[in-house]
Amino acid sequence: MRPERNQANVMLKGRSALITGSLDGIGFAIAQALARNGCAVMLNGFPNEDVALIAARVKALRDAGVDADFHGADLSEQVEIEGLVAATERRFGAIDIVVNNAVTRTWGEIDALPVEKWNYALAVNLTAPFHVIRLTLPGMKKRMWGRIINLASNYGVAGTRRRADYVSTKHGLVGLTKVAALEGLPYNITANAICPGATVTPNARKLVAQRMAAKGLSEADATTDYLSDRQPSRRFIAPEKVGAFAAFLCSDDASEITGSPLPMDGGWLAFS
Repeated sequence: MRPERNQANVMLKGRSALITGSLDGIGFAIAQALARNGCAVMLNGFPNEDVALIAARVKALRDAGVDADFHGADLSEQVEIEGLVAATERRFGAIDIVVNNAVTRTWGEIDALPVEKWNYALAVNLTAPFHVIRLTLPGMKKRMWGRIINLASNYGVAGTRRRADYVSTKHGLVGLTKVAALEGLPYNITANAICPGATVTPNARKLVAQRMAAKGLSEADATTDYLSDRQPSRRFIAPEKVGAFAAFLCSDDASEITGSPLPMDGGWLAFS
């Protein structure tokens, strides 16, 4: 039985979530946190992902006692996003929680950034979240409950060089979050943008490994070196902590937190 609309849902039992870009890193950490709190989860990643990895991720969530599945929608294609949403609704009956986590980026000066890379970033980082929200809002409104979480990064509120596609789309995602929050107010739907600082992701591991090789550093020293001009804490933000924060934002205890870019950055933005 689905929970009543005004029932406290700290444990999220009976709820269901769609999480884009969720086979690894922050996306999967959020999936695990929601599953531990009783929420069914539709995972998403590229259709050509390793079959064994997909099976392992789905099993891990099912072992937490919830239903889980995977859909390999290409988020740069509107028709595939529509298929992803429809498949999730068929599987779980409804989508109560949306987490837009999938992202792409290309490093380079503006005048050297390939136009096709810019267009792809717009599609995946900003247009895809718009479509996911657009398609799931009617059901949330009907049920008078919903949670929208967009992973926006510190670069959703700050800038840096050589990352025009990432910074621009993340700023846009913060704006989309604010609009969704205001439109969701009458329906007990919240929308927030989590803005992590440097997080332990596959990309971060690669950058630390490059410093280890180039400078002959230990992993600990390479991590400190990597974070020295970024994060005052000199510690990566653990994906599990982002997951726990996302689960809290989905609870009824967080029902008055909406429309905000929420830093989780070890003091990064305190420099600003």
